[in-house]
Amino acid sequence: MKITFLGAAGEVTGSQHLIETDSRRILLDCGLFQGHREESYLKNSRFAYPPESLDAVFLSHGHMDHCGNIPRLYSKGFRGPIFCTSSTADIAEVMLKDSARIQQEDARYLAKKLKEKHPPIEPLYSEEDVEGVAKLFERLEYHEWHNLGDDVQVRFLDAGHILGSAIIEMKIKDQGEWRHLVFTGDLGRRNLPLLRDPETIEGCEVLISESTYGNRVHEKSSDLKEELYQIIDEAYRVEGRVIIPAFSLGRTQQIIYYLNELYNEKRLPHIPVFVDSPLSTRLVSVYRHHLHEMDDNVAKMMEADKDPFGFALLDYVSTREQSISLNKREGAFVVIAGSGMCENGRVRHHLKNGIEHPETTIVLMGYQAANTLGRRLQQRDPKVKIFDRYYQVKAKVVQLSGLSGHADVEDFKWWYEQSAKRGNIGQVFLVHGEPESATALAALIRDECDLEPIIPRYQQSFEV
Repeated sequence: MKITFLGAAGEVTGSQHLIETDSRRILLDCGLFQGHREESYLKNSRFAYPPESLDAVFLSHGHMDHCGNIPRLYSKGFRGPIFCTSSTADIAEVMLKDSARIQQEDARYLAKKLKEKHPPIEPLYSEEDVEGVAKLFERLEYHEWHNLGDDVQVRFLDAGHILGSAIIEMKIKDQGEWRHLVFTGDLGRRNLPLLRDPETIEGCEVLISESTYGNRVHEKSSDLKEELYQIIDEAYRVEGRVIIPAFSLGRTQQIIYYLNELYNEKRLPHIPVFVDSPLSTRLVSVYRHHLHEMDDNVAKMMEADKDPFGFALLDYVSTREQSISLNKREGAFVVIAGSGMCENGRVRHHLKNGIEHPETTIVLMGYQAANTLGRRLQQRDPKVKIFDRYYQVKAKVVQLSGLSGHADVEDFKWWYEQSAKRGNIGQVFLVHGEPESATALAALIRDECDLEPIIPRYQQSFEV
């Protein structure tokens, strides 16, 4: 069996791993590379194999760095099944339609801006390609072994990363012998709101594991609800607005869930809360449809509250006109809007209108990449540029980091210890991590499990 690492090798973007046997060619994930425009476009537009030669794609979850390039695969001839959980199929369809729309808008903008100076940049795929992909999704339930022919079996375990995320466990026949392979996708954390804890495995011959935060310990998510309460309570008293830039998938739903809990506990001040993100609103609908896949706390809440994503003070903004009207609104309110790093979307308009008011609080939720507006706010730059104009940062900026969906060092230690107790683990490959984090996780695995992990390079192949 041959494994070729075609993305998320030495980095945390573009997850894509090719498995080849004497009779099968299978792809684990097909995510978008994200980074410098020209380099990313070249990586995303080309494949290291003929797409039509693939027998199937197995998709771990619906984040764009894992599913975002599947429509390009389709546009170049792939027509095989895409196996994933039901909620991942629903999430991916929403995310991919949004991605196709943004690519088309970007292409029009760049064509207008560059004119004769540069060849036009075409979108990687169209909405029609996304519609074609949606017809290829094969929805599989967690925990059941599924026979996909006489030489492939697969089982999904809950990865606990986002709704629908899966650890992909496969048994593949090669040269007449069965091989046992596990791909973690992105492992989640224990005790996150909404999500079930990641499940452990019963051993395998080959393990492909993420390593995103193999050198970091996260803050506890349990502290975040109280911090949100304190921020909103202060805003209520000073009649200020709270602006929360948040990622549309996962983070926004977790924040709404905490605010809903505060409302049910009769602790939330009487302050309007607006979700100003059409993408987030569509994803909330997916979450509502899959409430049965969430943790026991959600089930318990629903005994008294049938909707964990709705309460009397909450309003989902649908139109552009409603969004604009928030900027003229007086008094205290909360607005949750994309994007999480403040680089695009409606949140930039809310920041522009609130950033020079001392009674405004900007709540950053999680990691802010270098050179983003979110990073400049995080490092307390005295002035920042929004829409080609500089603004004085007079608003209060607060950093909350308890909702990271990725396993940290303590979660990895627990997961590997428990999995090793349940069964033998053979060769480990560490992907989806910067070199420092992958190296740190490799050392942990070496010490705890007496294994010698491999950190593959981009396009490197291994016979196993």
